[in-house]
Amino acid sequence: MMAILDSAMIMPRTCAAADQVLLLDTVGSTNTYAADLVREGVLFGTHGANGVNAGKSAWSGHEIVAIAANEQTAGRGRLDHTWTSVPGESFIVSLVVSVPVSIMRDLSVSGWLQMIAGCEVRDAIVGAVRDCGGGFDENIGGISLKWPNDIFVDGRKLGGVLAEMVPITGCGDRVAIVIGVGLNLAIAQERLPIDMAMSLQLIVHNLPDAAVMRDAIAARWVQGLRSRLADFEEDPHREAVRAREAMIPICWTLGKSCEAHFVDGTTLRGKAVALNDDASLTIEDQEGVLRRVSTADVGVLSK
Repeated sequence: MMAILDSAMIMPRTCAAADQVLLLDTVGSTNTYAADLVREGVLFGTHGANGVNAGKSAWSGHEIVAIAANEQTAGRGRLDHTWTSVPGESFIVSLVVSVPVSIMRDLSVSGWLQMIAGCEVRDAIVGAVRDCGGGFDENIGGISLKWPNDIFVDGRKLGGVLAEMVPITGCGDRVAIVIGVGLNLAIAQERLPIDMAMSLQLIVHNLPDAAVMRDAIAARWVQGLRSRLADFEEDPHREAVRAREAMIPICWTLGKSCEAHFVDGTTLRGKAVALNDDASLTIEDQEGVLRRVSTADVGVLSK
Protein backbone atom coordinates (compact mmCIF):
# COMPACT_ATOMS: atom_id res chain seq x y z
CA MET A 1 0.00 0.00 0.00
CA MET A 2 1.26 3.47 -0.89
CA ALA A 3 2.13 5.54 2.18
CA ILE A 4 2.73 9.28 2.49
CA LEU A 5 5.97 9.91 4.39
CA ASP A 6 7.09 12.84 6.55
CA SER A 7 8.43 15.21 3.91
CA ALA A 8 9.38 17.89 6.47
CA MET A 9 11.79 15.46 8.11
CA ILE A 10 13.14 13.80 4.97
CA MET A 11 13.10 16.69 2.45
CA PRO A 12 13.40 19.85 4.59
CA ARG A 13 15.09 22.00 1.93
CA THR A 14 12.46 21.17 -0.64
CA CYS A 15 9.69 21.88 1.87
CA ALA A 16 11.18 25.33 2.41
CA ALA A 17 11.34 26.00 -1.34
CA ALA A 18 8.01 24.56 -2.55
CA ASP A 19 4.45 25.45 -1.57
CA GLN A 20 3.68 21.82 -0.80
CA VAL A 21 5.66 18.56 -0.83
CA LEU A 22 4.21 15.06 -0.96
CA LEU A 23 6.70 12.25 -0.38
CA LEU A 24 5.54 8.71 -1.17
CA ASP A 25 7.23 5.45 -0.29
CA THR A 26 6.24 3.85 -3.60
CA VAL A 27 4.15 4.91 -6.58
CA GLY A 28 3.48 3.75 -10.10
CA SER A 29 4.45 7.12 -11.58
CA THR A 30 4.84 10.48 -9.84
CA ASN A 31 3.67 12.20 -13.04
CA THR A 32 0.51 10.10 -13.25
CA TYR A 33 -0.18 10.57 -9.53
CA ALA A 34 0.30 14.34 -9.83
CA ALA A 35 -1.87 14.60 -12.95
CA ASP A 36 -4.67 12.67 -11.23
CA LEU A 37 -4.58 15.08 -8.27
CA VAL A 38 -4.94 18.02 -10.65
CA ARG A 39 -7.81 16.40 -12.57
CA GLU A 40 -9.60 15.61 -9.30
CA GLY A 41 -9.30 19.21 -8.15
CA VAL A 42 -7.11 18.30 -5.16
CA LEU A 43 -4.25 20.38 -6.56
CA PHE A 44 -4.99 23.87 -7.86
CA GLY A 45 -8.73 23.17 -7.69
CA THR A 46 -11.49 24.93 -5.82
CA HIS A 47 -12.43 22.18 -3.37
CA GLY A 48 -9.33 20.14 -2.55
CA ALA A 49 -9.04 19.76 1.20
CA ASN A 50 -5.43 18.72 0.77
CA GLY A 51 -4.62 21.00 -2.14
CA VAL A 52 -2.30 23.99 -2.19
CA ASN A 53 -5.34 26.24 -2.00
CA ALA A 54 -6.67 24.62 1.19
CA GLY A 55 -7.39 27.25 3.80
CA LYS A 56 -6.54 30.10 1.43
CA SER A 57 -8.95 32.71 0.20
CA ALA A 58 -7.55 32.56 -3.31
CA TRP A 59 -5.21 30.50 -5.44
CA SER A 60 -2.55 32.76 -6.92
CA GLY A 61 -1.64 30.50 -9.82
CA HIS A 62 2.06 30.62 -9.01
CA GLU A 63 2.27 27.74 -6.53
CA ILE A 64 4.70 24.87 -7.04
CA VAL A 65 3.90 21.44 -5.64
CA ALA A 66 6.61 18.76 -5.46
CA ILE A 67 5.71 15.08 -5.48
CA ALA A 68 8.59 12.69 -4.78
CA ALA A 69 8.86 8.94 -4.31
CA ASN A 70 11.42 6.52 -2.95
CA GLU A 71 10.36 3.90 -5.49
CA GLN A 72 8.63 4.12 -8.86
CA THR A 73 7.23 0.96 -10.40
CA ALA A 74 5.61 2.22 -13.61
CA GLY A 75 7.47 5.39 -14.46
CA ARG A 76 7.07 6.87 -17.91
CA GLY A 77 9.56 8.66 -20.07
CA ARG A 78 8.96 10.60 -23.24
CA LEU A 79 7.19 8.70 -26.07
CA ASP A 80 6.10 5.99 -23.60
CA HIS A 81 9.59 4.91 -22.59
CA THR A 82 9.75 3.37 -19.11
CA TRP A 83 11.66 4.57 -16.05
CA THR A 84 11.60 2.29 -13.02
CA SER A 85 13.64 2.47 -9.84
CA VAL A 86 14.32 0.91 -6.46
CA PRO A 87 14.62 2.76 -3.13
CA GLY A 88 17.83 4.61 -2.35
CA GLU A 89 19.13 4.85 -5.89
CA SER A 90 17.23 7.48 -7.83
CA PHE A 91 15.84 10.99 -7.92
CA ILE A 92 12.11 10.65 -8.68
CA VAL A 93 10.39 14.03 -8.43
CA SER A 94 7.53 15.68 -10.29
CA LEU A 95 6.79 19.38 -9.96
CA VAL A 96 3.29 20.68 -10.60
CA VAL A 97 3.16 24.26 -11.84
CA SER A 98 0.71 26.30 -13.88
CA VAL A 99 1.02 28.67 -16.81
CA PRO A 100 -1.47 30.76 -18.78
CA VAL A 101 -3.35 28.85 -21.49
CA SER A 102 -2.31 31.59 -23.91
CA ILE A 103 1.35 30.58 -23.54
CA MET A 104 0.62 26.92 -24.24
CA ARG A 105 -1.34 27.88 -27.36
CA ASP A 106 1.58 29.92 -28.68
CA LEU A 107 3.65 27.28 -30.46
CA SER A 108 6.46 29.77 -31.02
CA VAL A 109 7.27 29.70 -27.29
CA SER A 110 5.54 26.74 -25.59
CA GLY A 111 8.20 24.23 -26.66
CA TRP A 112 10.73 25.95 -24.44
CA LEU A 113 8.98 25.11 -21.17
CA GLN A 114 10.28 21.55 -21.00
CA MET A 115 13.79 22.65 -21.98
CA ILE A 116 13.77 25.43 -19.39
CA ALA A 117 12.86 22.78 -16.82
CA GLY A 118 15.76 20.65 -18.07
CA CYS A 119 18.19 23.55 -17.87
CA GLU A 120 17.09 24.27 -14.31
CA VAL A 121 17.54 20.61 -13.35
CA ARG A 122 21.04 20.69 -14.82
CA ASP A 123 21.87 23.82 -12.82
CA ALA A 124 20.34 22.27 -9.70
CA ILE A 125 22.55 19.17 -10.01
CA VAL A 126 25.69 21.26 -10.38
CA GLY A 127 24.68 23.51 -7.47
CA ALA A 128 23.76 20.60 -5.21
CA VAL A 129 27.08 18.87 -5.89
CA ARG A 130 28.88 22.04 -4.87
CA ASP A 131 26.67 22.45 -1.79
CA CYS A 132 27.53 18.93 -0.70
CA GLY A 133 31.24 19.41 -1.21
CA GLY A 134 31.47 16.99 -4.11
CA GLY A 135 33.79 17.30 -7.06
CA PHE A 136 33.37 16.16 -10.64
CA ASP A 137 35.86 13.69 -12.08
CA GLU A 138 38.31 15.71 -14.15
CA ASN A 139 38.12 13.11 -16.90
CA ILE A 140 34.35 13.54 -17.29
CA GLY A 141 32.81 16.27 -19.41
CA GLY A 142 30.21 18.68 -18.10
CA ILE A 143 26.52 18.00 -17.71
CA SER A 144 24.63 18.66 -20.93
CA LEU A 145 21.13 18.24 -22.35
CA LYS A 146 20.28 15.96 -25.26
CA TRP A 147 17.42 17.47 -27.24
CA PRO A 148 14.75 17.67 -26.13
CA ASN A 149 14.67 16.15 -22.66
CA ASP A 150 17.59 13.96 -21.58
CA ILE A 151 20.32 14.88 -19.11
CA PHE A 152 23.72 13.67 -20.25
CA VAL A 153 27.23 13.51 -18.82
CA ASP A 154 30.01 12.97 -21.34
CA GLY A 155 27.64 11.25 -23.74
CA ARG A 156 25.97 8.97 -21.18
CA LYS A 157 22.44 9.38 -19.85
CA LEU A 158 22.07 10.57 -16.27
CA GLY A 159 18.33 11.16 -16.43
CA GLY A 160 15.36 12.55 -18.27
CA VAL A 161 12.57 15.12 -18.14
CA LEU A 162 8.92 14.57 -19.04
CA ALA A 163 6.46 17.48 -19.13
CA GLU A 164 2.71 16.96 -19.49
CA MET A 165 -0.14 19.44 -19.71
CA VAL A 166 -3.20 18.84 -17.49
CA PRO A 167 -6.40 20.96 -17.44
CA ILE A 168 -7.18 22.56 -14.08
CA THR A 169 -10.65 21.89 -12.68
CA GLY A 170 -12.80 25.00 -12.87
CA CYS A 171 -10.06 27.17 -14.36
CA GLY A 172 -10.17 28.32 -17.95
CA ASP A 173 -7.24 30.71 -18.16
CA ARG A 174 -4.44 28.59 -16.67
CA VAL A 175 -3.29 25.04 -17.26
CA ALA A 176 -1.17 22.78 -15.06
CA ILE A 177 2.16 21.43 -16.25
CA VAL A 178 3.44 18.29 -14.54
CA ILE A 179 7.22 18.10 -14.97
CA GLY A 180 8.74 14.80 -13.95
CA VAL A 181 12.45 14.16 -13.59
CA GLY A 182 14.22 10.87 -13.06
CA LEU A 183 17.95 10.81 -12.26
CA ASN A 184 20.34 7.97 -11.53
CA LEU A 185 21.91 9.05 -8.24
CA ALA A 186 23.47 5.99 -6.63
CA ILE A 187 23.28 3.04 -9.01
CA ALA A 188 26.32 0.78 -9.22
CA GLN A 189 27.95 0.40 -12.61
CA GLU A 190 26.86 -3.22 -12.99
CA ARG A 191 23.21 -2.33 -12.30
CA LEU A 192 22.83 0.54 -14.74
CA PRO A 193 19.81 -0.16 -16.98
CA ILE A 194 21.57 0.36 -20.33
CA ASP A 195 25.17 0.62 -21.52
CA MET A 196 24.90 4.34 -22.18
CA ALA A 197 23.49 5.12 -18.73
CA MET A 198 25.44 6.91 -15.99
CA SER A 199 24.95 7.41 -12.25
CA LEU A 200 25.93 10.55 -10.35
CA GLN A 201 27.91 8.65 -7.71
CA LEU A 202 30.16 7.27 -10.45
CA ILE A 203 31.29 10.71 -11.63
CA VAL A 204 31.24 12.79 -8.46
CA HIS A 205 33.40 12.24 -5.39
CA ASN A 206 32.30 12.45 -1.74
CA LEU A 207 28.54 12.68 -2.22
CA PRO A 208 26.11 12.13 0.66
CA ASP A 209 23.44 9.45 0.30
CA ALA A 210 20.75 9.60 -2.36
CA ALA A 211 18.06 10.97 0.00
CA VAL A 212 20.19 14.00 0.90
CA MET A 213 21.10 14.58 -2.75
CA ARG A 214 17.44 14.30 -3.78
CA ASP A 215 16.49 17.01 -1.29
CA ALA A 216 19.35 19.29 -2.32
CA ILE A 217 18.65 18.95 -6.05
CA ALA A 218 14.87 19.26 -5.70
CA ALA A 219 15.11 22.40 -3.57
CA ARG A 220 17.40 24.11 -6.04
CA TRP A 221 15.21 22.99 -8.94
CA VAL A 222 12.08 24.47 -7.35
CA GLN A 223 13.83 27.77 -6.65
CA GLY A 224 15.29 28.05 -10.14
CA LEU A 225 12.12 27.02 -11.95
CA ARG A 226 9.96 29.40 -9.90
CA SER A 227 12.09 32.33 -11.00
CA ARG A 228 12.25 31.23 -14.64
CA LEU A 229 8.50 30.63 -14.90
CA ALA A 230 7.74 34.07 -13.44
CA ASP A 231 10.02 35.62 -16.05
CA PHE A 232 8.50 33.47 -18.80
CA GLU A 233 4.97 34.51 -17.90
CA GLU A 234 6.00 38.17 -17.85
CA ASP A 235 7.51 38.06 -21.36
CA PRO A 236 7.46 34.63 -23.03
CA HIS A 237 9.12 35.74 -26.26
CA ARG A 238 12.00 37.39 -24.42
CA GLU A 239 12.45 34.27 -22.30
CA ALA A 240 12.32 32.00 -25.35
CA VAL A 241 15.29 33.90 -26.76
CA ARG A 242 17.06 33.63 -23.42
CA ALA A 243 16.34 29.90 -23.23
CA ARG A 244 17.73 29.29 -26.70
CA GLU A 245 20.91 31.22 -25.87
CA ALA A 246 21.35 29.15 -22.70
CA MET A 247 20.56 25.84 -24.38
CA ILE A 248 22.85 26.05 -27.42
CA PRO A 249 26.18 25.74 -25.57
CA ILE A 250 24.97 22.82 -23.43
CA CYS A 251 23.01 20.92 -26.11
CA TRP A 252 24.72 17.55 -26.56
CA THR A 253 22.86 16.87 -29.82
CA LEU A 254 24.03 19.87 -31.84
CA GLY A 255 26.74 19.17 -34.37
CA LYS A 256 26.46 15.39 -34.06
CA SER A 257 25.20 12.61 -36.27
CA CYS A 258 21.80 11.52 -35.01
CA GLU A 259 18.75 9.44 -35.71
CA ALA A 260 15.23 10.70 -35.10
CA HIS A 261 12.49 8.15 -34.41
CA PHE A 262 8.96 9.45 -34.97
CA VAL A 263 5.71 8.17 -33.44
CA ASP A 264 4.52 6.93 -36.85
CA GLY A 265 7.46 4.51 -37.01
CA THR A 266 9.54 6.44 -39.51
CA THR A 267 13.20 7.33 -38.99
CA LEU A 268 15.38 10.24 -40.07
CA ARG A 269 19.17 10.07 -40.08
CA GLY A 270 21.39 13.09 -40.42
CA LYS A 271 23.29 15.75 -38.53
CA ALA A 272 21.76 18.10 -35.97
CA VAL A 273 22.68 21.54 -37.27
CA ALA A 274 20.47 24.07 -35.46
CA LEU A 275 18.25 24.70 -32.45
CA ASN A 276 15.45 26.89 -33.76
CA ASP A 277 13.56 29.82 -32.26
CA ASP A 278 10.53 27.63 -31.46
CA ALA A 279 12.68 24.96 -29.71
CA SER A 280 12.54 22.59 -32.69
CA LEU A 281 15.69 20.91 -34.01
CA THR A 282 16.94 21.13 -37.59
CA ILE A 283 18.50 17.95 -38.95
CA GLU A 284 20.37 17.90 -42.23
CA ASP A 285 19.56 14.55 -43.80
CA GLN A 286 21.91 12.36 -45.83
CA GLU A 287 20.88 14.12 -49.04
CA GLY A 288 21.62 17.54 -47.58
CA VAL A 289 17.98 18.49 -47.07
CA LEU A 290 17.19 20.47 -43.90
CA ARG A 291 14.37 18.90 -41.89
CA ARG A 292 12.75 20.58 -38.90
CA VAL A 293 11.92 18.17 -36.06
CA SER A 294 9.49 19.16 -33.31
CA THR A 295 8.53 15.84 -31.73
CA ALA A 296 10.76 12.78 -31.93
CA ASP A 297 13.13 10.58 -29.97
CA VAL A 298 16.51 11.74 -31.21
CA GLY A 299 19.51 9.54 -30.50
CA VAL A 300 23.10 10.66 -31.04
CA LEU A 301 25.02 8.22 -33.22
CA SER A 302 28.52 9.58 -32.61
CA LYS A 303 30.21 12.10 -30.35
